[in-house]
Amino acid sequence: MTPIVAIVGRPNVGKSTLFNRLVGKRLAIVDDLPGVTRDRHYADAHLAGRNVTLVDTGGFDPSSGDPMQIGIARHVFAAIEEADAVICVLDGAMPPTEPDREAVQLLRQSGKPVVYVANKADTREHELAIGPLYELGIPSLVAVSAVHGRGTAELAQAIRDALPPPERSDEAAEDAEDAPRIALVGRPNAGKSSLFNRLVGRERSLVDREPGTTRDPVDERVEFEGRPFVMVDTAGIRRRSRVERGVELVSVLRAIRAMERAEVCVLLCDATEGVAEQDARLLALCIERRRGLVVGLNKMDALRDGKARRAAIEQATDTLQFAQFARIIPLSGKTGDNVSELMNAASRTAEEMRRRIPTGELNRFFEEVLAKQPPPTQGGRAPRIYYITQAEASPPVFVAMTSYPEQLRASYQRFVVNQIRKSFGFEGVPITVHYKAKRRRE
Repeated sequence: MTPIVAIVGRPNVGKSTLFNRLVGKRLAIVDDLPGVTRDRHYADAHLAGRNVTLVDTGGFDPSSGDPMQIGIARHVFAAIEEADAVICVLDGAMPPTEPDREAVQLLRQSGKPVVYVANKADTREHELAIGPLYELGIPSLVAVSAVHGRGTAELAQAIRDALPPPERSDEAAEDAEDAPRIALVGRPNAGKSSLFNRLVGRERSLVDREPGTTRDPVDERVEFEGRPFVMVDTAGIRRRSRVERGVELVSVLRAIRAMERAEVCVLLCDATEGVAEQDARLLALCIERRRGLVVGLNKMDALRDGKARRAAIEQATDTLQFAQFARIIPLSGKTGDNVSELMNAASRTAEEMRRRIPTGELNRFFEEVLAKQPPPTQGGRAPRIYYITQAEASPPVFVAMTSYPEQLRASYQRFVVNQIRKSFGFEGVPITVHYKAKRRRE
């Protein structure tokens, strides 16, 4: 499971600049005015060989009585609670302040591993001037310049050292041989808990008309039509602009973690409201985390005529057309109609996640693909693909040895993925193909 690293500190110390630097993209808004960051930003990053999810937080000033600052403080507490490690950013160009002292005290009480960073150490002279920050009782400081990238390699290594060891691959293989883990995800009030209780056979999750009833992911091993599953009920995830600071932010992080622990995510949508943009975002989030996918169009019993049902399916298909490999199953968690079909689709998707295609069969298929449509010339070069092999399963990852991999067009890469699906299936499964340059010896 991907560890979570929260970035905290008082206002205007450069947290968002450091966040952008570590992620490698300009994602968080950066401004000289303190307090620009109010909502948390999430992004995946690769630091010193470890994949992590970074969380950027607002400026922390617990002594302030301003309602906005009070809300930001709740949101910082939530980020620290869920984090596996914390980066505490301090201003290396200034002596410690009272908010710095309170932040350090809070982190000591949390018991979480903390990496203390002295930002704005743009030069060697600036780095030598960070000594006063040790008055906070900090055992060590990593001097960085988030603007210029100075010291970020040392910071990445310090973060790696602070994280718990990665999960063992042999344990992951044992999990893959066990019952498939299916996570129910979606917006609040989509009917996830009702469906979960129907599958479990009793009221395991609290069901209420008020959205947001479920806070923590709930796991339950069930047997459905003679097949074992581990079902995970998760909190509903709203649009970021509507997420309340505090406990619901924790629910969002836990739902994301539930996705990562699952083999298959069932995105449950409300047919009476139609598939919304937020549903599409959640589906994209599942694809980013390379989970198997099934879309459940719930509450079909509330649509009384066939015309309304067909319109709901067409609207869902149109909104989620970017993930055509995921099946859309109309159902009713309330009446049980088509729940069996949904679970059959989830089971097949889990099997597809674990499939391995023999290299010989894969290359015979690929010879036919290349004969039909070789890679187009790009930049005056005609890339050649020599052979392809499946490097991983659950989810499937393929590696193609090629000349000039940087010259392969994105459209041709999509064509290759579509041809793999056409020949081998992989319904509901995200496919990754890495193109590696073939060395002369190879």
